[in-house]
Amino acid sequence: MKTHNENQLITKYTCPMHPEIMKEKPGMCPECGMALVETRDERQGTRKNGEQGEYNKHGGHSTAAFLRKFWVSLVLSVPIILYSEFPQTVFGFVPPAFPGSRYLPLALASVIFFYGGWVFVASAWRELRARLPGMMTLIALAIITAYSYSVYTVFSEDGEALFWELATLITVMLLGHWIEMRAVSGAQGALKELSKLLPDTAERVGTDGKKEIVAVEALRVGDRVFVRPGGRVPADGKVVEGKSHIDESMVTGESAPVSKESGSAVIAGTINKDGALTIEVQKIGEETFLSGIMRLVEEAQASKSRLQVLSDRAAYFLTFIAIGSGGLTFTLWLLPSVGGAGIGFSLERLVAVLVIACPHALGLAVPLVASISTTMAARNGFLVRQRLALEAARNIDIVLFDKTGTLTKGEYGVTGILPVTQNPNSKTQSPNKSQSPNSKDGNENSLLQLAASVDSHSEHFVSRAIVREAERRGAPLLTVEGFRRLPGKGVEGTVNGEKISVGGTAMLEHLGAVVPEKIMREAEAENRKGKTVIYCLREKEVLGAFALSDSIREESREAVGMLKAAGVKVAMMTGDSEAVAKWVAEELGIDEHFSHVLPQEKAEKVVMLQAKGMKVAMVGDGINDAPALTQADLGIAIGAGTNVAIESAGIILVRNDPRDIPKIIRLSRLTYTKMLQNLFWATGYNIVAIPLAAGALAFQGLFLSPALAAVFMSLSTVIVAVNAVLLRNKTL
Repeated sequence: MKTHNENQLITKYTCPMHPEIMKEKPGMCPECGMALVETRDERQGTRKNGEQGEYNKHGGHSTAAFLRKFWVSLVLSVPIILYSEFPQTVFGFVPPAFPGSRYLPLALASVIFFYGGWVFVASAWRELRARLPGMMTLIALAIITAYSYSVYTVFSEDGEALFWELATLITVMLLGHWIEMRAVSGAQGALKELSKLLPDTAERVGTDGKKEIVAVEALRVGDRVFVRPGGRVPADGKVVEGKSHIDESMVTGESAPVSKESGSAVIAGTINKDGALTIEVQKIGEETFLSGIMRLVEEAQASKSRLQVLSDRAAYFLTFIAIGSGGLTFTLWLLPSVGGAGIGFSLERLVAVLVIACPHALGLAVPLVASISTTMAARNGFLVRQRLALEAARNIDIVLFDKTGTLTKGEYGVTGILPVTQNPNSKTQSPNKSQSPNSKDGNENSLLQLAASVDSHSEHFVSRAIVREAERRGAPLLTVEGFRRLPGKGVEGTVNGEKISVGGTAMLEHLGAVVPEKIMREAEAENRKGKTVIYCLREKEVLGAFALSDSIREESREAVGMLKAAGVKVAMMTGDSEAVAKWVAEELGIDEHFSHVLPQEKAEKVVMLQAKGMKVAMVGDGINDAPALTQADLGIAIGAGTNVAIESAGIILVRNDPRDIPKIIRLSRLTYTKMLQNLFWATGYNIVAIPLAAGALAFQGLFLSPALAAVFMSLSTVIVAVNAVLLRNKTL
């Protein structure tokens, strides 16, 4: 009996021309750029012997196969042309006759049809089976019509055969498709380039210290690998021995090599420069950072922009227009009262219309540009998850930054401790009894000890800064009970039976605490310097405050300047005080800023800007940024941020560099311009080409042969592909 899984059919998407291409989602073929069609794939069905079913990987046709078919067809076309009426009519050349010479064109044309042309017929069948007739359907219809009619004329001796037209048509189509595939494969580079980054083998270090060469697939988490100078890192991990610099440019877009030493994280596929490293493997296979990037790029290539949806629909309807135009052309030329031509000439016009109207150029016009822009984005350090997001970037009016970690370094440090006169630990049992209550340092350390003890349970960057300062001063932490995090306000816990709270002005308001005048003056002075002030309280009593600084990044100044030069406004929001927000905004020349913004209020600020009629791009990196990223017209997540933020964004910055934001906008504008250029060309070409092929200039004695129609069709596709490739030369 057959198992349940044996005949399990999985919905996949394949290329009509290259059936070995199988994707989980619709998109475009990486070999020829044709739209993938839905099919049923049994590769995942379980065989009776328990093995996975094999898919015929040789069913497709590589660029080399098309070139080989072209040369064979070209050679066979020469005698077909010599024994046709064409050289006799034009040059008066009569080829030598021999027994059976009458059937020579039929025999050779049959070889060309089944060897060179059958690939188009098979591809058309896959299009029709998927109910998506397109380019292959038109070509197959043209060559089947020409071949069938020509065979009929040979045996009925009625009419003129179209063997030489058929042979040259198939030959030119093979050459044209080979050129198209070369252009498309050159443009489709993102996933191929990324997949080449991983080495095939790794030098694994055994428990005895001996090294052995193993396949990368054989590595396991916890293994140690030795990476020599010039070698590629085989898996994500951390350095356990050695010191070197690593080139991460292909993954992060950062051109300068990054220094690595013991404890440093390394990414699979990056290049070790000048020193030897021993690395402990932490992630392998699909879990690696590189695999994540490849998944995102693949998602982007499968997603569609509005222009691509428009071009796909236009290409789909163009197929029916071509068939209708071809049928009308054939009928009009055949009718005695209109064209009065013979069936051979009428069929020749039909074939020319079907061939020249192939919607390949229109179908490629947008997807190819989008594919190249995806590759450019990955090379420049940002990943496009959704094409609609990149399309939206060109219309952005204002970019809204979350201050900390984007415009500022996000690495806070305690720059000042402001205790009240009384020792904060006087009411608690401090383990450091040697400190004098009147000692300034003693008061500072006691205040720091209380705050750091509560903050040690928090992952907030301000809390970590206070804990680091306590560790630096050697202040031991106290036991904390009942720890609680108050979103947007701070943290609290019980130390030696008393509630200790640590937070900003929102915490003061929450507790209804009154700040001593001396502390208030010092805090205001620190705020004017752009520093953050955090208070420590016992119940409602203010024990003191901490001044923390988060320095502005130089890259932020450049980013704001670049955005303004591009005609885009810049806004900033922060949970910090108005003084801090105003200081940062003035330093960077930011147009609008929002202070005291609680996590749940971030999306409201986006709505506020949108209510003014502006298209908003939101840049964030935290879980509480997700609603704002979703609300914005364009969500941009910092790659180092949380998975929730990344899943909520349309574009992801691999590196935390605000200068990449102007690059996104420029790439969006360049991409849109190229798409419009290609759509204009592809549409304009068909408006002119179809009437020409139908014989609109017959009164001038101008006729377009099927072979010449094939040349024009292929040329239009190549022009679209080349124009798309020119996008690569643009700098962001």
